[in-house]
Amino acid sequence: MSEIIRLTAAELGAKIAAGEVSSVEATRAHLDRIASVDGAVHAFLHVNDEGALAAAADVDRRRAAGEAFGPLAGVPIAIKDVLVTEGMPSTAGSRILEGWIPPYDATPVRLVREAGMIPLGKTNMDEFAMGSSTEHSAYGPTHNPWDLDRIPGGSGGGSAASVAAFEAPLALGSDTGGSIRQPAHVTGTVGVKPTYGAVSRYGSIALASSLDQIGPVTRTVLDAALLQDVIAGHDPHDSTSIPEAWPSMADAVRRADVAGVRIGVVKQLDSGGVQAGVRSRFHESLALLERNGAEIVEIDAPNFEYAIAAYYLILPAEASSNLAKFDSVRFGLRVTPEGGGTVEQVMAASREAGFGPEVKRRIILGTYALSAGYYDAYYGSAQKVRTLVQRDFENAFAKVDVLATPTAPTTAFKLGEKLDDPLAMYLNDVATIPANLAGVPGISLPAGLAPEDGLPVGIQFLAPARQDARLYNVGAALERLLEAEWGGPLLNRAPDLSSHEMAAAEEGVI
Repeated sequence: MSEIIRLTAAELGAKIAAGEVSSVEATRAHLDRIASVDGAVHAFLHVNDEGALAAAADVDRRRAAGEAFGPLAGVPIAIKDVLVTEGMPSTAGSRILEGWIPPYDATPVRLVREAGMIPLGKTNMDEFAMGSSTEHSAYGPTHNPWDLDRIPGGSGGGSAASVAAFEAPLALGSDTGGSIRQPAHVTGTVGVKPTYGAVSRYGSIALASSLDQIGPVTRTVLDAALLQDVIAGHDPHDSTSIPEAWPSMADAVRRADVAGVRIGVVKQLDSGGVQAGVRSRFHESLALLERNGAEIVEIDAPNFEYAIAAYYLILPAEASSNLAKFDSVRFGLRVTPEGGGTVEQVMAASREAGFGPEVKRRIILGTYALSAGYYDAYYGSAQKVRTLVQRDFENAFAKVDVLATPTAPTTAFKLGEKLDDPLAMYLNDVATIPANLAGVPGISLPAGLAPEDGLPVGIQFLAPARQDARLYNVGAALERLLEAEWGGPLLNRAPDLSSHEMAAAEEGVI
């Protein structure tokens, strides 16, 4: 395996800046890796081969001419297919947008391009970000690089798998109820959901506008901080964008000091429903932080247990509204009934063919929740619960600096294991959903391997709105302590995706 693809984004950026490696060399190494392993992993829906090499050559030329760049210039990046990209297909994992090439870049994509980063392509995802396993993509599931028979999380499993499989040093993802953090948990990567409004959603294909947030998917906390420093900031195109300037998250990582930090453990999310190995690694991480000066405090958040029910009323309601625009009239798939038909009949036929079963399920649920006679009973009540969850956070942060939970209740489950049980699938997001309802930031980073199955486990930290830097400080401190115990990053223990394994996987042997 090329040493280039093993470098962190920060290390690779430093080598490119020092002239030890060119951006073209780094980009070609990652494209070669994608060609080698993605037939089995299926992290990418579209690979930007020629465009990536041309962009890398341009960065090398401009750097040679003396142009100044930031620390991630020349570094390749993968982009979740929920973000529109000029010149590249943008499908949101759905047949209804198959082949659509947008005329503009989403703001986060524009910002990474302006920073000199190199888009490698678009990563696989659950259709319109509806799912917890990336099995609801219209283009087939993504596989977990730790075990190709298991899910990589969802809805952003493609971004997480690309980073875990060393196909990309970092990626952009979206998090509506945990779709950055939960994939990080099951792939041994780092995922961050910034404060709602910290990163522009302009050009992000909307699922639930009051919940969606764009954020980093990386292999280290420092890489996540560097990427958030690139993509965060006010955007006049996004009415929910926070206008204030943001401090450097990379500076917070470099502090990495938990002495005197009060860490709250939410007892409602540290219960018997959590897999034994997940829970043991969670408490070992807390004990390590405590030995290094942190104070551990139990926190009662009684309304968290209702968060998942409220979420699965609010999200479908907003999705029902947002997805009404996919009507076959202006863009996307168009299916004309035999013998022709009215606009309404063409629309119905196109949506029937273009949307998958999970999307249809949520549209029906959301439309019902918003219908006359049921609005107050369902959607209105869910919004009241949302307020109660926000108050639980306010009360908790009056006592502690950050909250800690297991990121998800279990390690990665087998592909197909929960496809026929949507409610069991939804429960994977029980620990991540509260942050989206309240708009607060969250980070998931590796906490080790579960002893019962040898699969990655993540620990989640949550902070008050606009206090993202606290997450980076605590996360970096724990990462440093754990890697000292492990003798290196957790991903060093991941299976080597050799050519033999790739051939066997593609043939269906493993």
